[in-house]
Amino acid sequence: MRSNRNHFYMTVSCRSRPGIIAAISTYLSERNCDIIESAQFVDHDGEHFFLRMAFDVPETIRSEAVLLEDLQPIVARFGMTLTLRDARRRPKILIMVSKFGHCLNDLLYRHSIGALPVDIVGVVSNHDAFKSLVGSHGIPFHHLPVSPGNKLAQEIRLMEIVETNDVELVVLARYMQVLSQTLCRRMAGRVINIHHSFLPSFKGAKPYHQAYARGVKLIGATAHYVTDDLDEGPIIEQEVARVDHSMSPDDLVAIGRDVESVVLARAIRLHVEARVMLHDHRAIVLR
Repeated sequence: MRSNRNHFYMTVSCRSRPGIIAAISTYLSERNCDIIESAQFVDHDGEHFFLRMAFDVPETIRSEAVLLEDLQPIVARFGMTLTLRDARRRPKILIMVSKFGHCLNDLLYRHSIGALPVDIVGVVSNHDAFKSLVGSHGIPFHHLPVSPGNKLAQEIRLMEIVETNDVELVVLARYMQVLSQTLCRRMAGRVINIHHSFLPSFKGAKPYHQAYARGVKLIGATAHYVTDDLDEGPIIEQEVARVDHSMSPDDLVAIGRDVESVVLARAIRLHVEARVMLHDHRAIVLR
């Protein structure tokens, strides 16, 4: 990214047909835009086309709105779903956490050193264990304890926080409450969750202990978009680590927490860099 030019991300999805890349490239070239990164994919049925471009624009083009308006004839011609974002605008995210703080701590640290290109506008938790940690980073902490009797009211409060702060992405950093179907559908494509990859083989409490008892050789983590099908949303990123019989359950827990933290951070970055597009039940990730 060059400091003297605006940098934009564009994503396109539509039915596959000739001329799509040519039309977009010509449009950008005529406006003295410089394509610096491009990746495309056509699904295996040959029917659907996906494109991500990163490009610089001259200083005379100052907003997404100008580009989007001028792109409408191409959008209409190909029946596109097209998104555009100024890369210098840092997306606002809200983190949610319960009692396990490894992912939260990792995200706060990455944010503090500038390695996570987002603005964390708040942290929500159903416990208050991390209030001091979050406060030390100068980030608002919202304690929203959840019980069967107040779950709906707390979700209403959560959405007030989201809307008041113009939150673009909610990150479940080991938040152990199930979100309602209504909230999942309202926030579709805007909530990322992290979980251990043992699901659904090792459900319930202490999955790493269950894995130890079965003598697993690989453990891992999965980051995915949240849907109303529990832990079955489109997968964004995964990673594994090799383990063996000499390791204790606590060793597996420690390794698993490291993997979870890395995978969640990667997934957030992929999302904010507009590298992820949803198609049916899959996430198409263009790196």
